Amino acid sequence: MTQAPPAESIGAPSTANTIGFFAMVVGMFMAILDIQIVASSLTDIQAGIGASREEISWIQTSYLIAEVIVIPLSGWLATVLSTRWLFCGSALMFTLASVACAFAWNLESMVVFRSLQGFLGGAMIPTVFATSYAIFPKNRQAGVTVVIGLVATMAPTLGPALGGWLTETLSWHWLFLINIIPGLIVAATVFFQLDIDRPNLKLLKGFDLSGIVLVALFLGTLQFILEEGPGEDWFDSAEITLFSLVCGLAAIGFFWRELTARNPVVDLRAFSNPNFTVGCVFSFVIGIGLYGSVYVMPLFLAMVRGYSSLEIGWVIMVTGLFQFLSAPVAGMLSKKIDPRAMLAIGLALFGGGLYMNHTLTAEWGYWEFFLPQAVRGFALMFLFIPVNALALGDLPPNMIKGGSGLYNLMRNLGGAIGLAVINTVLTNRLDLHAARLADSLTAARAPVTETLSGLTSSLTPMLGGDAELAALKTLGALVQREATVMAFSDIFQLMALVFVAGLMIMPAMRKVNPGGEAAAGAH
Repeated sequence: MTQAPPAESIGAPSTANTIGFFAMVVGMFMAILDIQIVASSLTDIQAGIGASREEISWIQTSYLIAEVIVIPLSGWLATVLSTRWLFCGSALMFTLASVACAFAWNLESMVVFRSLQGFLGGAMIPTVFATSYAIFPKNRQAGVTVVIGLVATMAPTLGPALGGWLTETLSWHWLFLINIIPGLIVAATVFFQLDIDRPNLKLLKGFDLSGIVLVALFLGTLQFILEEGPGEDWFDSAEITLFSLVCGLAAIGFFWRELTARNPVVDLRAFSNPNFTVGCVFSFVIGIGLYGSVYVMPLFLAMVRGYSSLEIGWVIMVTGLFQFLSAPVAGMLSKKIDPRAMLAIGLALFGGGLYMNHTLTAEWGYWEFFLPQAVRGFALMFLFIPVNALALGDLPPNMIKGGSGLYNLMRNLGGAIGLAVINTVLTNRLDLHAARLADSLTAARAPVTETLSGLTSSLTPMLGGDAELAALKTLGALVQREATVMAFSDIFQLMALVFVAGLMIMPAMRKVNPGGEAAAGAH
């Protein structure tokens, strides 16, 4: 295989390759957007395909499992098939799978088509990162990273808003049909414009089939456990226990196989680079904050405020708006200051934006969430640009493709593990707060008796003799609501602590000069 030249010696890419690359960025946006675009419309899809409330979560779970499996394989696939053929084929088949999702007739068919979507979309995401380092010289990589970062982090934010609007304006089928035109354009543009490497089909001879099976078992079962564990009380479920055993054995087999195979399908050697390893830890942290906040915000607005899909979308759009506004600022600073300093600013801002929500009340709406979201949105580019440069900018060219897959995998795993922890903590803290509030509601306390008396008086004209019982139920509902608000406040503080912990490991990062050139002696 011909090794790519060092980034320092790469000249400006041709016009055709530049056009092809930005078409790839659009394809990546589609793939990331489709993770969250269904989030605010699950009830409508549930009614459309006749699924139960418990089953409908598989519309997201199936996509995520398939995506997580293919992301670490993307480097090997790009080397075997070439970047152009892999991306073009993935974009085309992703579009066809999207059409199939729109015409799904039951839950089983939807899960199959969503799995195909996730597998094909997952192959596109890390390929974009690797390609940016393959075709752009060092002095242009900061600007390109701004574009990639804007797309990669804005798509999850825009997903629920766009999905809610499409469902309310047209129907849930358009969540998938919207991919047709851009998908075909992306596939055609990449095929006719991009030409940066050649297929290496010789790698198929004696390829690492064991590695593929083990990584699929390891990551597939891990994602399943993280998705289903909170709702099944974790190891109280025989199913979760069984999958955990399979996951553990597959993990051991996977790491042993990939560290000893002559041509591993997932090259773990990138972790020998200290900056890459620490960069993956920060990618994990970003995944917790990005996917965690996008999950918690709509959940609070739906559970506590009773907002519709479209109303939720308008509230969380603030994050995307301020992320867009911060892009030129972050892009300019990335060329002038130490990426580690920029990353510290991003961690502090994002963590601070999360902590601002610790005073949460049941009355919070658009304007109360505005400032915390604005701070978090502004922080995202200050996180993504330096982490991308620090993790991938110091890797040798022959490790970029595989390293990009692992780097993106860590962000997804951060999101998956973060959501599992959030769901578990949310349930436990809600029960705890509800119990404590209920214990404090005694007849000996004057505020309690006054509240019950007031509620009874107001309900008596409508309910007569049933007013007292209704007053008690109303007070119980208020207790549950306040306990829910307190649990969400705890979650925001917990996520903020993760970013404080991220600041603590900043000294482990080696210096990389602005513009992406490694510091002297860094290799």
